[in-house]
Amino acid sequence: MSSLTGHVALVTGASQGIGRACAIELARRGAAVALCARSEEKLNAVRDEITATGGKASVFKLDVTSDDEIKSVIKSAIEQLGKVDILVNNAGITKDNLLLRMKRADWDTVLNTNLSSAYIAIQAVLSSMMKQRWGRIINITSINGQIGQTGQANYSASKAGLIGLTMSVAREVASRNITVNAVSPGYIETAMTNQLSPEMREQMLKYVPLGRVGQDRDIANAVCFLASDDAAYITGHVLNVNGGLLMG
Repeated sequence: MSSLTGHVALVTGASQGIGRACAIELARRGAAVALCARSEEKLNAVRDEITATGGKASVFKLDVTSDDEIKSVIKSAIEQLGKVDILVNNAGITKDNLLLRMKRADWDTVLNTNLSSAYIAIQAVLSSMMKQRWGRIINITSINGQIGQTGQANYSASKAGLIGLTMSVAREVASRNITVNAVSPGYIETAMTNQLSPEMREQMLKYVPLGRVGQDRDIANAVCFLASDDAAYITGHVLNVNGGLLMG
């Protein structure tokens, strides 16, 4: 795979799980990484892990539910690091409930965190990417945005929205050599899936042809591929990383 040396990647939700894995792998492949999340303590730990192996990482405390904070942090990252030419929109939450019982506040919070934050972040990085005529935008969606999930109407809607956003922006910026793609994880070993009961996990695995839960590094490898020059002719694509759970 092509080296990412000379590039600067900004990753939201980089303090744990998939975001952390993406940040570490992007740094391992040579990119300088702007680590963004709400927990500065956790971000510092990720930064120290990256710099301990010779990588480059900077911490930017960020609450993605604040439009102004997103714009301010991205501006600061560009000023401090020279540019942001790889954006990974990973930050996401769940607030599950059956639609009949779902509170409007829980709907709004999930949509704002998972979808609206990506729109604001993309908008904030596009000008600089267009000027340099190179950019990679990668949105982390979910298999549940493709097939739905009981009790996750808000989460599934937000992740489906990310797919539509991905394809629309890909059409708008392709002429400037900016690619926009999505990675759609299936059942991945994270803090979110660790909350599932053993019975539910066993039931889920019955439907995964590869017969195992995915690891965060599986998603990180997909993100790094889409960020590299090896994927220069791929845009508007949803890369499914789900062990074969969803085919077609």
